[in-house]
Amino acid sequence: MTQPGFLRAMHHTINRRAVCAAGGLLLAGCAGTTASSQAAAAAQLGATGKLRAAINFGNPILAKRGAGDAPQGVSVDLAREAARRLGLPIELVQFNSAGNVVEAVKARQVDMAFVAIDPVRAADMEYTAPYVIIEGAYLVRSASPLQRNADVDRAGNRVVVGRGSAYDLYLTRELKAATLVRAPTSPEVTNQFLAQNLEVAAGVRQQLEADATRVGGVRLLPGRFMVIEQAVGVPKGRTAAQAWLSGFIEEMKASGFVADALRRHGVEGAAVAPRGSGG
Repeated sequence: MTQPGFLRAMHHTINRRAVCAAGGLLLAGCAGTTASSQAAAAAQLGATGKLRAAINFGNPILAKRGAGDAPQGVSVDLAREAARRLGLPIELVQFNSAGNVVEAVKARQVDMAFVAIDPVRAADMEYTAPYVIIEGAYLVRSASPLQRNADVDRAGNRVVVGRGSAYDLYLTRELKAATLVRAPTSPEVTNQFLAQNLEVAAGVRQQLEADATRVGGVRLLPGRFMVIEQAVGVPKGRTAAQAWLSGFIEEMKASGFVADALRRHGVEGAAVAPRGSGG
């Protein structure tokens, strides 16, 4: 399970975010509890007669396939609860990569999505505060000379990442010397890392840990290279939906719903985001 040091680091990162932005989300959450604001949110989220929620199987922290390939996970639980409260039928629209989810939000093919907060994505969607915080990690071969995260950004190192993922967006900004290589989806990162004899794979720690067990001969570098805040996003301009969902997410964190969902689905290494956090 999550270690205290990890939680302290997460809280420190979140607390550095703009206080005014966090306060704005909290005020929006309070507004989201009124009957009129709930009705306005339902009108935006259920404009097609149902709530279309994007479920991304590319991030095992959020969703995975259960019996009969049925979607399950914390994002599925949150989507179903939001639909129940709004009195809307739910449609779980399934994706294998975050990049495809973001494109679907941009094209208004879905009404809500569970995505990592990133400034690039903010151009096309409205965010709630985060509900879960996870880590991005690096994977290398056992014999690799790379020992620390700081060793990765050097000339000659090729880092493979899922196209359009939060890691792709972040490393596109941050890497100065290493070369970024993009796999079609995050679950394909390790296989491409091995097949193309690349130096580093980047992604969700839990996915890379599972891959390390599966393929052998690899190891994760200690620590993390980024903190990932997972939030709910809606298409740009749907502020009534964003306001109601902001209050909903705060309640789901405070009530223990998110923590219970993580435990129920056997998720380790993820922390429930602090109340009122956001950016």
